Amino acid sequence: MTGFLKYPYSLLRPIYEKTNFHHSVITELDSENLKSAYAHCREITRKHAKTFYMATRFLPNHKQRSIFAIYGLCRYLDDLVDEAEDLILKKKISELDVVEKLEAFKLKLVDTYRGSEQDDPILTAFSDTLNLYKIPLDLPLQLMDGVKMDLTKNRYKNFEELYDYSYKVASVVGLMTSEVFGYDNPKAVEHAVDLGIAMQLTNILRDVGEDLERDRIYLPQDELRKFGISEDDLFSHNLDDRFTSFMQFQIKRANDYYISSDRGIPMLNKDSRLPVCLARENYSRILSKIEENNFNVFQRRAYLNSTEKLTMVPKVMYTLRTA
Repeated sequence: MTGFLKYPYSLLRPIYEKTNFHHSVITELDSENLKSAYAHCREITRKHAKTFYMATRFLPNHKQRSIFAIYGLCRYLDDLVDEAEDLILKKKISELDVVEKLEAFKLKLVDTYRGSEQDDPILTAFSDTLNLYKIPLDLPLQLMDGVKMDLTKNRYKNFEELYDYSYKVASVVGLMTSEVFGYDNPKAVEHAVDLGIAMQLTNILRDVGEDLERDRIYLPQDELRKFGISEDDLFSHNLDDRFTSFMQFQIKRANDYYISSDRGIPMLNKDSRLPVCLARENYSRILSKIEENNFNVFQRRAYLNSTEKLTMVPKVMYTLRTA
């Protein structure tokens, strides 16, 4: 394994994607309609969630497909709002238009839960996933409420408000995927919530600069004031000791949620622990990258390249084996 990992992932991926192991995730299905639907969702995941996508490679085929379907659903809703924001600013559509689109999709989603066939590939794949796993309708509906918040809210008074948002747009995803991963101990879902919060906080800290360009500040306002940081400081990219201390505080909080989430991984089905642990480790390392960048989240985007993510595999495998 170590010798294999010395090659850059950019060279390994094309080779891997030619293997029967990769193709069988889709080709083992009998239905051409489902093959097309799941392939569509897999491509969305591969394109937009590289860390998540790599981790799913270690799941059994049926679980991989369901994770792709869930991610496809989540990404569609997220993109619908993000793209709409730009169009609203350009006055090409109204906020009401976007809400109507979300409501129309909500009706299709409810019909999907009722067993109605859909012509949308994402809902087709998601419908098949619902035949395999019990994912409560309340979860994707909460996700829709979360993404809708971005249409009307661009500031957060305190962490309680931010937690509510993070729960709806991230922890809910963790709860949906937990039904696919499988677990015996119901406490596993509590730790899945914490992993979602940790990942969303990581996103927020990584994307401070990009969010400012859209007049979005997800950082709790009361905590910014506590550290003596104004909005002008943020928009001026003021990278001083106050901001460094503030970021250290935020990173510690996110890491505390990651630590709590670790207790849930052994509660998952054995065939799902490796991918979840991989996603957790690689995502949390973004926080370390922020520190390595001297907390400059205004002009430098902290990320791991594909080779760095791949090299985590033997470490995580060893950790799980000795746990």
